[in-house]
Amino acid sequence: MKITISATNKQLARIYGFLSTIPFRFARNKISKPVNVSHANWIDYLSKTFNKKGLRILEIGSRNVTGTNLRNRFSNADYVGFDFYAGENVNVVGDAHKLSSYFLNQEKFDLIFSSAVFEHLYMPWVVAVEIKNLLKVGGYVFIETHFSFSSHERPWNFFQFSDMGLRALFNDSLGFELIDSGMSNPISGYFNHNSDHYLKYSPVSELYCHSEIFCKKRCEIKDFDWSKVDIDGIVGEDRYPMPK
Repeated sequence: MKITISATNKQLARIYGFLSTIPFRFARNKISKPVNVSHANWIDYLSKTFNKKGLRILEIGSRNVTGTNLRNRFSNADYVGFDFYAGENVNVVGDAHKLSSYFLNQEKFDLIFSSAVFEHLYMPWVVAVEIKNLLKVGGYVFIETHFSFSSHERPWNFFQFSDMGLRALFNDSLGFELIDSGMSNPISGYFNHNSDHYLKYSPVSELYCHSEIFCKKRCEIKDFDWSKVDIDGIVGEDRYPMPK
């Protein structure tokens, strides 16, 4: 009986969700999803591109917690699973903020990737440098995380990222060439009854569940220091929008 009620409530919620998105139907989303590494496509794209003998691959956050185990998708490559806790699909247990310390004197990686991890990192800029240290020149990094999503796994839910936020981490000054990025799965939202009066029930647009970035390490950068990076090395020629 409980299963029936739960299924019914879920169906009613989806119907309500469909109706509530009608006001958003005529507005076009301003941010495009990535060409090859959107939420629906990145696993197939990475496995097709990198599941090859002789390639070394590291997944950060590899532990199977959602029913997804990607080891078989890289069965031809040398795949290493890294996670904060031991469990299914984990070869190395450790803290991503000290990532390179677990692979001293080992061959560097051709691909390092993670999904639904960066929102749980308390200093993601440190992890970006650690990833850089472990990638071969010519190697690739793929990151998927959240831009708009429910607070989860608290208190370790620190950041949410736009595509530009991820590019600020994996930037030109750190030696990364942007290959593909964007945001996937648009969300339509409203401020609810607990919001401040002037916001209550107002619609919120331009929300996206997932943000993704795919970069290539073009060169080796030594002694990287965030405090010494010029703004153009982070955001290129982009600037905060001028006042109207």
